[in-house]
Amino acid sequence: MTVSLFDLTGKVAVVTGAGRGLGQGIAVALAAAGADILGVQRGPMAETRSAVEAVGGRFEALQASVAGQDAAPDVIQAALDAFGRVDILINNAGIIRRADTLDLTEEDWNDVLDVNLTAAMWLCQAAARHWVAAEQGGKIINIASMLSFQGGIRVAGYTASKSGLLGLTRLLANEWAQKGINVNAIAPGYMKTDNTAALRQDKQRNAEILARLPAGRWGEPGDLGGAAVFLASSAADYVHGAVVPVDGGWLAR
Repeated sequence: MTVSLFDLTGKVAVVTGAGRGLGQGIAVALAAAGADILGVQRGPMAETRSAVEAVGGRFEALQASVAGQDAAPDVIQAALDAFGRVDILINNAGIIRRADTLDLTEEDWNDVLDVNLTAAMWLCQAAARHWVAAEQGGKIINIASMLSFQGGIRVAGYTASKSGLLGLTRLLANEWAQKGINVNAIAPGYMKTDNTAALRQDKQRNAEILARLPAGRWGEPGDLGGAAVFLASSAADYVHGAVVPVDGGWLAR
């Protein structure tokens, strides 16, 4: 196996939730491997742009919501308008709402499912429709979670959405593998992101989490880079419906 199998030169990646955290880490890693990046997020992405350009990549920002079936084709079209092609889709955008399930509201449940699961579904569909029409393949990487495997507490919508996203990954792999479309997932462990700020600030929960982690530390967004580059590259052409835990050993404990 040669290094060129991991070369993404000439490829274009759409990364949702690219403005910070895991999305930013993935965008920078893909750019370092040669890809151009369309970042999608409601807010500004100046920091991500600077980081991508610092490793030699091109970056275009689309400030938009990914929620809703109608939004997905516009995201794919934005990549085509900016770069003339799209090869990789990273469904990373996600939100979390914490509450005892007895107190969970319909609004919080729907908001989390809409962003974490439903939006990812429509983006997968829009990308695949383009690739099938263009008679080309593509790579889809869905960002799952440790809660794709475990129940968690006080995050009913998040657990349901991330469990659903892993199931959707496998279903789409079954349907699209013979079309040259690879659909896989990365399951991050306990990472230093906005979504885990409350856990890291809780001294008891933080200590409990660190005590279980074989790696002995919280993950950094950049820790996902290698797995993302692998699944986005030709090195993973025969990988379909897989989930790669990047979890510091959490699941092995």
